[in-house]
Amino acid sequence: MEPILAIIAIVVIGILLGVKTVPQQQAWIVESLGKFDRKLEPGLNILIPFYQKVAYKHSLKETATEVPEQPGITRDNVTLMLDGILYVRIVDPVAASYGVSNPLYAVSLLAQTTMRSEIGKLTLDKTFEERETLNTNIVTAINQAAQAWGIQCMRYEIKNITPPQSVLKSMELQMAADRQKRASILESEGKRQSQINVAEGAKQQVVLQSEASQIDQINRARGEAEAIIAVADATAQGIRKVAEAIMQQGGQEAVSLRVAEQYVAAFKELAKESTTVLLPGNAGDVGAMVAQALTVFDSIKHKAAASLGAASATGKAGPWNQA
Repeated sequence: MEPILAIIAIVVIGILLGVKTVPQQQAWIVESLGKFDRKLEPGLNILIPFYQKVAYKHSLKETATEVPEQPGITRDNVTLMLDGILYVRIVDPVAASYGVSNPLYAVSLLAQTTMRSEIGKLTLDKTFEERETLNTNIVTAINQAAQAWGIQCMRYEIKNITPPQSVLKSMELQMAADRQKRASILESEGKRQSQINVAEGAKQQVVLQSEASQIDQINRARGEAEAIIAVADATAQGIRKVAEAIMQQGGQEAVSLRVAEQYVAAFKELAKESTTVLLPGNAGDVGAMVAQALTVFDSIKHKAAASLGAASATGKAGPWNQA
């Protein structure tokens, strides 16, 4: 009975040792008597106890590995302290098992040496400016070397770049000088633009004032011309009305009365302005003076009528027609 129980126990232990469950995103490497046999896929797998065993277990997930801080010398002989983070993933579990003893450690060391090599190609200023390019170059160099190890570098990120204290002070002084320079340039540009704006404003003011003066003179001249024309038209219309009134019945008597009134008004004003007045011999005979004025008026009227008749005979317009 006891041998049967022993056999059953051995069978159960063998089954337990031979049944393997591989989790998702993992790859197990099986060896048969120390020799590579196969790679177990995720799920349930059966092994031959004591003949086959799981030699390596690899995670196929992307892994982040910190790269320790290390010194690097730039092309212009400045020592920098750099560290970073490396993101890797196993793509070939067999090569990762037999290509290198410790894949992640090997890739970390490779990242350190590659980073020092890439830093040596750049100057200090370019190191900060070309940070993205530096990361890309490190990833490319690592993938070329780690391809035989079954490892793929997904990306590399530089965490910190620490220059020496003397370099930091020099950089701070340089940054302060650059800021002061930019401030001076901006201030000078502002003054220059302000002076240009003032000059442009003065120029536009002079131009606008000259244009306004020109327009004012034109308007004044136009107004004076229109006023002269209006006065001339009014005078002509008044003369025409007087002439029409004289030609009507009673016009001559009206003219005589008007001449007499103006004669008396003239002597009245003359007596107000001066104490010494020279008068003609018949100044007291107002009727004689009015008759003399009317005689002059009739003479002018007859001459104008004669001139009008001659002009009508020759076909030319006389002075009354022109008016």
